Amino acid sequence: MDFDVVIRGGQVVDGTGRRGPFPADVGIRGDRIAAIGSLEGAAAREAVDATGRVVAPGFIDVHIHSEIALLGGPYRYAALEQGVTTHLMAADGFGWAPLPAAAARQMWENLLFAYGDAELDLDWPTAESYLACFKGRVPANLVPQVPHCAVRFGAMGWAPRPATDAELEVMRATTRQWLEAGAVCLNLGLDYQPSAFADLRELVELSRLAREYDAIYAAHIRGNLLGTEAAWRETMEIGRQADIPVHISHSFVTDQTEPLLEEAARICDLTFESYMYPAGATHLAMVLPIWAQAGGPQGIRTRLQDPAMRERLAAELDERLSAVVRAGGSHVFAVTQTGRYVGQTVADAAREAGLPLGEFAVRVLQEEHPFALMIFHHGAMEERETARRTVRHPKMMVASDGVYHGAFSHPRGSGCFARVLRLCVRELGAVSLEQAVHRMSGYPAERFRIHDRGLVREGLGADLVIFDPATVADRSTWERSRLSPVGIDRVYVNGEPVVVAGQSTGRLPGRVLRRTARA
Repeated sequence: MDFDVVIRGGQVVDGTGRRGPFPADVGIRGDRIAAIGSLEGAAAREAVDATGRVVAPGFIDVHIHSEIALLGGPYRYAALEQGVTTHLMAADGFGWAPLPAAAARQMWENLLFAYGDAELDLDWPTAESYLACFKGRVPANLVPQVPHCAVRFGAMGWAPRPATDAELEVMRATTRQWLEAGAVCLNLGLDYQPSAFADLRELVELSRLAREYDAIYAAHIRGNLLGTEAAWRETMEIGRQADIPVHISHSFVTDQTEPLLEEAARICDLTFESYMYPAGATHLAMVLPIWAQAGGPQGIRTRLQDPAMRERLAAELDERLSAVVRAGGSHVFAVTQTGRYVGQTVADAAREAGLPLGEFAVRVLQEEHPFALMIFHHGAMEERETARRTVRHPKMMVASDGVYHGAFSHPRGSGCFARVLRLCVRELGAVSLEQAVHRMSGYPAERFRIHDRGLVREGLGADLVIFDPATVADRSTWERSRLSPVGIDRVYVNGEPVVVAGQSTGRLPGRVLRRTARA
């Protein structure tokens, strides 16, 4: 039996989480794993010596803002260099299709903080036309999700209210179009415009439609508006009413959320994912109250042109930002349109400008929104203990929430998956190697209905990562956030090497992977 590639002498961690590393060769033919076992003497076009290395399934990132960066740019391979071979699209419900070009441009402007500017036509009248633009142009696999922000915007624009029956019917039609195109999940960002104003009826109705296609529900929950506990319970209620599996984005196991996880187990089928860094990242406008964000970038600009409204918001921002500083946290500028303030905290930049925090923040919003991407440091989080508690929870999987534009960013975009292998496995011993790999491969594949990935198994797609368990580590830091990890030797996507000796090869074998029936 001949192979295109034989990986010899490695320790296979198969992604199930149920079996420790075992010695085996892995043979690849075309884009499939063709054999696992002793392949001594088998002919192969390429033989790879994996002695002392782990051979694992390619990692799957279920929450990552990478789809545009994968088309080109300096950080195109940043996630692949961590072993991430499959990226889910439309994180936080962000998207631009299917929208008329003028509407797509408005939504693109609204999301500049997450994707940067790009020379794209923004002409995607159908879900399929958007997915077609990735064919032959990306190094990693992409999995479509229903982008609720675009779905709602197409039906009712920025309207800050519940949908009418007619508008909800339009949303159902657009959601169905995405599900017919193979979307695995209805994805939402309920602190972002315009999704923030969706009511429970809308979320349940669209979830019931998703359930018809065996898709699931995932959301950046409504924490800013409702608070953590109420937002978790809203998610549980959606799961209960729609009878659909639900998933909470970028969360942690804490004294507050652990009882909620126990409560959820009695109500619905709930999972969550975490990047496990003591900071988040989003745009500066997120500090505004929800009502002040209504209308997207133009709505914010219009309010800030009104002197009385500007004064009101400056006072509110001053209190919110000051409360973070008092708690030991900070807001650091990661990307701005002008390049000013990058790497500085809002407090330091305001001090240099000689302005109160709120007045300075209002000025920055006028000058920099919607480009102003911030790193939000949580003052009260105990990093290592929170990581330990979080990674041990059986309902947890790993996802980076990475952003891939701008030279300065959150280190999770370049380090999240390698960090789990270093910190959680090797240093803390919080989980075994096979459990960590499961949370980064087999578990997300199972949960998000990607049934031919996530495992080292004969017949499945040949997405594989080869790494040294003794040395694999993240190098990205708060000061140097784009440093690639070490200890990851090779990464294969659909049988082709996209990373060799820790460096990208320039190949573009990625595909759009659509929801499929379980084998």
